[in-house]
Amino acid sequence: MRNWRTEVLARYPHPGRGFTQGLIAGTGAAPDLAVWESTGLYGRSGLYRYRLGHRVPQRRAALPAGLFGEGICRFGGGAYLWQFTWRERAALRWDARTLELLDLVRYDREGWGACAVGDFVFTSDGSSELVRRDAETLEPRETVTVRHGGAPVLDLNDLTWASGRIWANMLGTARVVGIDPDSGQVTDVVDARPARERHIGNAEAVLNGIAALPADGEFLVTGKTYRQIRHVRLVPVSSVLGRLPRRRAVSGE
Repeated sequence: MRNWRTEVLARYPHPGRGFTQGLIAGTGAAPDLAVWESTGLYGRSGLYRYRLGHRVPQRRAALPAGLFGEGICRFGGGAYLWQFTWRERAALRWDARTLELLDLVRYDREGWGACAVGDFVFTSDGSSELVRRDAETLEPRETVTVRHGGAPVLDLNDLTWASGRIWANMLGTARVVGIDPDSGQVTDVVDARPARERHIGNAEAVLNGIAALPADGEFLVTGKTYRQIRHVRLVPVSSVLGRLPRRRAVSGE
């Protein structure tokens, strides 16, 4: 198993300082890098597209008041987005360029995080399980239990795909884990504390939102209501202090 810490390379404004639930980065580099963000909370959930480093979104779309926005992923050659919802068990299909809503599809679990891997989409629901789904229909194809040292890893949240692994941030922690999508084994543990922000008196301002960048080992990281988006690079270390948290999520992420 590999251990890493995050080194912050750059800081950018977080447009709208939303309740971040999902983050995707396109190709290229700032200031031409496109970013898509899903935000949560009932009555305030939305989908945004902006250029990294800009303070104002290029496009935005609001969700109906009864939907709580969650993880997002691009599919169909990058032309479309799936945006999942928390308890409503419904996913919204968007045009990635225009943010035009194209469809609403039902699926079988709570929605937390999502990432596209080839012809499939992996989703999380705050448990130790990832579900591999058909990218077009969201029908489940396989359930993978994520384990570290033989024990299930709970609270898997936002997901991204890079270097042949699924990377998941863990709800309420400064830990990110790299996961083998076939075996479910944790292959990497990341100490992401350098990417956190301090928000005194706001317990909900937690790390959430991880997007792989084209360069190997580099990501965008932010959090709910964070002031900034951080461009980080993974730096190897001998160990990551402390064990992986193994608490069960008892409330919405």
